[in-house]
Amino acid sequence: MANLQAVSTTGGEVELKEEAVNTFQKGLRGEVILPGGDGYEAGRKVFNAMIDKRPAIIARCADATDVVRVVEFARTHDLLVAVRGGGHNVAGKAVCDGGLVIDLSTMKGIQVDPVGRTARAEPGLTLGEFDTATQAHGLATPLGVVSLTGIAGLTLGGGIGYLNGKYGLACDNLISVDVVTADGRLLTANADENDDLFWAVRGGGGNFGIVTAFEYRLHPVGPVFYTAQRYEINQARALLAFCHEFAKDCPDELAMWVKLGTSPDGLPIVAIRASYFGPLEEGMQALKPVTAFGSPIAKDTRQIGYLELQSQPDSSYPNGNLHYWKSGFVLDLSDEAIGVMLEQAGKAPSPKSEIVLEQMHGAASRVGPTETAFAHRKEQWDCLMISHWTDPQDTEKNIRWVRGLWEAMEPFLAPGVYVNYLPEDGGEERVRAAYGPNYERLVAL
Repeated sequence: MANLQAVSTTGGEVELKEEAVNTFQKGLRGEVILPGGDGYEAGRKVFNAMIDKRPAIIARCADATDVVRVVEFARTHDLLVAVRGGGHNVAGKAVCDGGLVIDLSTMKGIQVDPVGRTARAEPGLTLGEFDTATQAHGLATPLGVVSLTGIAGLTLGGGIGYLNGKYGLACDNLISVDVVTADGRLLTANADENDDLFWAVRGGGGNFGIVTAFEYRLHPVGPVFYTAQRYEINQARALLAFCHEFAKDCPDELAMWVKLGTSPDGLPIVAIRASYFGPLEEGMQALKPVTAFGSPIAKDTRQIGYLELQSQPDSSYPNGNLHYWKSGFVLDLSDEAIGVMLEQAGKAPSPKSEIVLEQMHGAASRVGPTETAFAHRKEQWDCLMISHWTDPQDTEKNIRWVRGLWEAMEPFLAPGVYVNYLPEDGGEERVRAAYGPNYERLVAL
């Protein structure tokens, strides 16, 4: 192996001597993967195939001690660093060009305490792996809605999922974290110890260190009463207006997810997925207005397991597609806003593209905006504008569609944005919007 050329934190060139890299490699329990080596091509790929970056080194950590050693190596050589958990972030923050990727994907340990209703989990776990371990005891914590997503990035950015109405966001259910800071210290942060750091990691993203263990509060979650209904597009305006009104008074136990998209046979459709996290009879009654709405062309109403619910969207977000997303919070789903969404949805160049409305309400909205770093605490819809496609030649027109849709929707969007949905080209203004009134405190920390 010859000397390696790498990139510094300021974008300059760094030459890594062969001897230094060999010593570094021998000091890890995990593995060091270099360009041209086994596993490099797979190790540099992430969920979004638009991201095509080539790190100088991938350090796949086995434990927290490895993470400390890798951080020390990066600091000693002033290396640009990216941190990979699940690799599912659409902006591709899990990988960097010419730098060092600290890969946590094999750190998948989890210990569940069913009596104390807590779980201690390592950052390489996906939602599906975490949920499988906790559901063995009839327990869960709020996470996202695609089981392939990593728990780490999702939680650090806030973590909006189906359980947000009843139990809040993922970050609201953190009890404690172990985190390696930029100076190579392994700290514990919770309400009593390093409380400023604990405040920051609950919605502030991965900016404050590398979390090597998350301790979550768990809740009883059993079978879910659920309905998924698909309608012809001519019922979309009425369905969206109904959902907005219905959401105003719905119970915390209820969760709604609505989308404008294309059916498997190529027809424009509107669809709703609604779930109730409580007793079956209550759920049937609570969802009766939904199950009775309109004339669906497809309907699936039943009691399902939580694991099945969490994995249902997986097929719509496979690894290897090209993705470009924008998003914003909608407080008032007005007739004008609905009209814009319907008009723009009809222009989507890819049949895989969609406009998704994720309901945020209840417990998640009742936390004060400065109690955690996640500031956007209102009854609202997170409007996700998604294009994904398979042919790189279609990239320009798909990006153009998302940007045009976002510009058309901007008058109806609240100032904030969910940091986990920021695209790679989000820009400084959108980053500030992601943290809202907490931005300056986060910068100071």
